[in-house]
Amino acid sequence: MPESRTAARMAGIAPFHVMDILARAQALEAAGHDIIHLEIGEPDFATPAPIVEAGVAALRAGHTHYTGALGLPALREAIAGFYASRWQAAVDPARIVVTPGASGALLLALGLLAGPGDEVLMADPGYPCNRHFARFCDARAVTVAVDAASGFQLTLESIQRHATAATRAVLIASPSNPTGTAIPSGELERIHDWCAVHSVALIVDEIYLALTYDGAEHSAARWDDVFVINSFSKYFLMTGWRLGWLVTPAWAMAALERLAQNLFLAASTPAQHAALAAFDPATLDELEACKAELHTRRDFMLPALLERGFLIPTQPQGAFYLYADCSGHTDDSVQFAQALLEQVGVAVTPGLDFGQHQPQRFLRIAYTQPLPRLVEAAARIDSFLRT
Repeated sequence: MPESRTAARMAGIAPFHVMDILARAQALEAAGHDIIHLEIGEPDFATPAPIVEAGVAALRAGHTHYTGALGLPALREAIAGFYASRWQAAVDPARIVVTPGASGALLLALGLLAGPGDEVLMADPGYPCNRHFARFCDARAVTVAVDAASGFQLTLESIQRHATAATRAVLIASPSNPTGTAIPSGELERIHDWCAVHSVALIVDEIYLALTYDGAEHSAARWDDVFVINSFSKYFLMTGWRLGWLVTPAWAMAALERLAQNLFLAASTPAQHAALAAFDPATLDELEACKAELHTRRDFMLPALLERGFLIPTQPQGAFYLYADCSGHTDDSVQFAQALLEQVGVAVTPGLDFGQHQPQRFLRIAYTQPLPRLVEAAARIDSFLRT
């Protein structure tokens, strides 16, 4: 079919540029080069053994048929228990939808809320799927330029400046991808209250919330009128299992169930059974140990980059990313990332993937490699900068 026959929305959905970096990195590896992968937003730790064993046991027990569209009742109850124990948030399991990854949760939320003529406010830089999913729903992503002055987060004032009669939802990510910064609890409360008064939906992406190193973890699920997205991918180390969830206001559940039935029917049954083991105390201890390791890596990589002339204007409180200003070395982060890969075998992601606000100044560096590899990466960056 000729390209001219594709839907108009496709013109606004760009590819992930990081995948080009990854493909080239893999080609170099295949040719015998040693590549240090700091480009992909995926933890390098294996899924904890109890989760894997629970998944294998589920397969052997014949748990290979559909669940209900909202997910296993036991898993929804376990997720609600996690909110209560970790974040002191009372969440009714009946308000939880288990989804195929956090992307499935975001697609449900935007499919419910946004349509032609609607606008969704979000930060720039931000995760590219956010704006692409809005476009997929034939809504308009209104990207608001943010910088170090606001910790790369939306503020109530920036929302008020950009809101119109068409504003249907505000999307916050905390901690965020690509910056790793978190929104202060008080600022999120101000935004929540404004959204409630103006009948604007608030969507909060918390997939990195449990990977907060500095300060307390504050979940927006403490309010029962917010759409909260989370995932088993990052903190729980289950990226390939493709499992997430959405906490939603009670009024939305019937419509979301209907939408889930039509979009994906149900999340993976073996993955759901495996995820039940994610909340066992021994598993949580292992996950906290991995979190501590990521914290150590951040505390190495942050000063290492600063010492090499990069700027990181706001210290990331969580996730596993550093959004580094490379303008002291180049005025083209895409070219810089390509040269860094080709010349010294360090793969990073240029800012182009994350929006239009000064992307040429920034690189996203994921500290998802063991500390000795990060030390080696810093040495290779030294060598690259000297040449």
